[in-house]
Amino acid sequence: MTQAAPEALKGEDWAGEMGARWLASLDRFEGMIAPIGAALLARAAYRPGERVLDLGCGGGATTLAIADAVGPEGAALGLDVAPMLIERAQERAAAAGSHARFVCADAATARLDGPPFDRLFSRFGSMFFDAPVPAFANIGAMLQPGARIDLAVWANPRDNLWMMEVTGVVRQHIEIPPAVPRTPGPFAFEDLTYLEEVLTGAGFSAMDVVAYEGLQAIGGPAASPAEAADFVLSSMAVGRMLDEAGAELRTAARSDLVDLFDSRHVSAKGVMMQAKAWLVSARRD
Repeated sequence: MTQAAPEALKGEDWAGEMGARWLASLDRFEGMIAPIGAALLARAAYRPGERVLDLGCGGGATTLAIADAVGPEGAALGLDVAPMLIERAQERAAAAGSHARFVCADAATARLDGPPFDRLFSRFGSMFFDAPVPAFANIGAMLQPGARIDLAVWANPRDNLWMMEVTGVVRQHIEIPPAVPRTPGPFAFEDLTYLEEVLTGAGFSAMDVVAYEGLQAIGGPAASPAEAADFVLSSMAVGRMLDEAGAELRTAARSDLVDLFDSRHVSAKGVMMQAKAWLVSARRD
């Protein structure tokens, strides 16, 4: 059978099914990518008084951290297309007494009230635009001239064993056609030449990149092989594809995932697999 490739997720998916999947496993998702977010926050080095827009903020963890860094004299606004995630982020901000604010909107077309922002931050929230150049141009209109942007985007799938090996197991059970380069999805900006073309076309310049490489806890820190497999099936796009393929194939794939994690990747810290991301900065012209 032919299924849609897991990389081919569009923005509207995050407003619906994929946003709901993310919310259902929010702590595990955030625990998995937290080290990359921390590295991007350290690179951004926000200062008190800065106004920062957090693009694709999800459940708001990074927005809350930014709000702490910029202080009450600054501003931190999280923007996401998924209403259920924005609702959770607002609940978190209220519980923490944070001055972070959140807006549910599509960044490709949104118009925000208030003065333009000094900075833009995005931890894996910038790769799903159908038309990335106009989308980034619209985002640029929310920023001051000279504003710096800081993005985390996934590097090549070959350098991300958490995706390659999981997808390899699933491919033993269902057909997954290869992803089309330079299309919306988690690995849309694996090619830095393409990302620079997008940013340049949208009115940004001075792109600078450092690589982040490390082990990533599948399903969050301390997850067992079974918990990591259940996280994959309940939260990642390959899980949706297996749901459509039927219970028998899903059960068989889960067993193989547990075996993979248990035999090769489990440690005292959880199911740890290699990850690589690009930490990218640029300036609005």
